This record gives sequence, structure tokens and C-alpha cells, in this order.
Amino acid sequence: MASLKPAYLIHGEDHGAIAERRANLKALAERQGGAGDVEVLTGDAATPEGVAGALNALTFALGQRVLIVEGVERWRQADVEKHLTPAMAAMPPDTTLALFAREEAKAKAPAALHAAVKAAGGQVVEHATVKPWELPRWVRAEAHKLGLQLDVAAAKALIAQVGERQQRLLRELEKIALELEDDAAKGREGGIAVSVEEIEERAARSAQRRAFTLADALVGGDVKTSLRAYLTLEGQGERLPSLSWQIAARLRDAIAISGRLANGEPPREIARSLRMPAKAAERLIADVSRADSQRLADGLATLADVELDLRGGSRVTSARRPAAALSERTVAVLTVRSIAGG
Repeated sequence: MASLKPAYLIHGEDHGAIAERRANLKALAERQGGAGDVEVLTGDAATPEGVAGALNALTFALGQRVLIVEGVERWRQADVEKHLTPAMAAMPPDTTLALFAREEAKAKAPAALHAAVKAAGGQVVEHATVKPWELPRWVRAEAHKLGLQLDVAAAKALIAQVGERQQRLLRELEKIALELEDDAAKGREGGIAVSVEEIEERAARSAQRRAFTLADALVGGDVKTSLRAYLTLEGQGERLPSLSWQIAARLRDAIAISGRLANGEPPREIARSLRMPAKAAERLIADVSRADSQRLADGLATLADVELDLRGGSRVTSARRPAAALSERTVAVLTVRSIAGG
């Protein structure tokens, strides 16, 4: 059985692959040392200072001790250098520190963290996303491994239908392969040929469309649908920071529509001015007409606060909101409920 290294930094923009790596490492740690020796640090403990304190704390656990920390893409270089680098330089024996960074354009694991993990004899693994122009070739190669044969048009159709998340694309390919496993064409050399029409029929709606489903449910005040839509997106590797611009855009549209309705403008005239399909515009206007305009405005303000919370909160400790100490998933769920009026 593979042995655990003193430290890991798993980072990158392929959030689905990072989530799978975290689950696999946690399962390996539990098999080797028992579930009681695996600690997941959250809140104030999931900071460079908090992790350093956990490493230095006395423990009576026997065997391998594993500390799992998420959200390190929000850490600051200076905090890592001040608190965590010295602690990792004297890693306790039989201890493994696993750090996970779900990175985006402006949120990256600090360089000091890379250096500290390597200096501790650990491993740094990047799960990078495939460039958009390389995705069709990647999709075709992954499909071939599953016994499917996609031409370039079918690969592009899948990307258009599902989105650019690699793990989501792979899940859709696996689902299609399972659905077609009894197909008469399975025995043909090269695998089952899958047409553009079959892709459009079988593949799930894109993450972008699901994101607008979430945004519309929030505007309509449908708490249950909002939570279900968010958790579905989270399962695809999406995060609230990457969805917030679509939600904010829909809330701004809704606030503007609310003002126009209040001024007596006919719904039909408003619908004509919206850049969306007619039926979608009608549904949005109907939802806004039933919504509390103050709730919509408060929801937009909440998103701005959450952006700060998910980056560790205010630099001034006394000015931080209570939510800043919670896990990202908890903050996201509470935010969805709050905006929807739950």
C-alpha cells in the first residue's frame, strides 16, 4: 500500500479533479491510520496560523495523523511565511499535511506554500484545465478510452451542451457509454459512433444554463429549487465565486425590471428590451412582479460581502462578519438561502 508523504499541495483550476484527489487521499489515510486520525480543519483553524497551531499541538493519537485543509488559494504570502513555513520546517513525525487549493484567475496558492511543501519532503500536484481550443481533441481521446467514437463536430457539440469543465465532460461521456453499452454497434472496430444528434439528445444541459436556473430561482424566491440547483453545480466542480457574476447580473436585471414595473411600464414593452428568449423574459418579469424589491437589492449586497468572506474576510479581525470563519460550502449554502428569502 502506498505510504503518505509529510505534505501535499494539490492545486489548480480543475476543481473536479481536486475534489476527487481529496476524497482519495482521505480514504487512503483512513485505511492506513483509522478515521479518528484524520482531521479536517475549517474556520479559524484553516488559516496559516491555525494550521501551524495544529501542527505544534500535542496529540495522543497513535499512528499516522493527517490534517486536511481546503481554501488555501485564499491565503496571503506574508501569513504563510510568518506562521506556517517555520512550523512545516519542523514537521512532527507520523504527520501528513494535505493542502487543497481550488484556484481561479485571481486566487492562487502562495508561492511560499509551494516552497514549504517541497522543503518538507512533500509533493506538489497541479490539476490544470485543458485550454479551450484543446478540449475537442481531449474529449475525443477520453471518449475513445470508454469505447466511444466522436468526430470533431460531436466533441464540440458536447462541450457546447455541457460546458468546459473537464470532470463534467468526463462524467457525461461515462453516462453516454453506460447508456449505449448494449448498443449493437459496440462490437464495431473503433467503438460506438456517437453523432451530434445523439450528443444533443443525451448530454445534460450546460453548467452555464444551470447557473441561470439558479439565478432565476433566486430572483423568484424559490429556496428549494435554488439549493438544489446550487448543490448540482457544486457537484460539477463549480464554486460560488465563479457563479456570482451570473447571479449578480440576473439580480441587477431584476432590480431594473422592478423599477420599470413600479413606474408603470407595460411588461410587454420590458420583455422586448431584454436580451433573452421571449418565454424566458416573460418568466423573469413574472418572478420580479411577485418579488420583494428590497430582497433583490439586499441579495446583490450579500454577494459583495460573500466575495470578501470567501477570501478570508476583512484584514481587520474585529470588522469580519461571522460567516468569514465558516467553510466555503457553508457560506455558499447560507448565501443561497438568504438571497432566496429562506
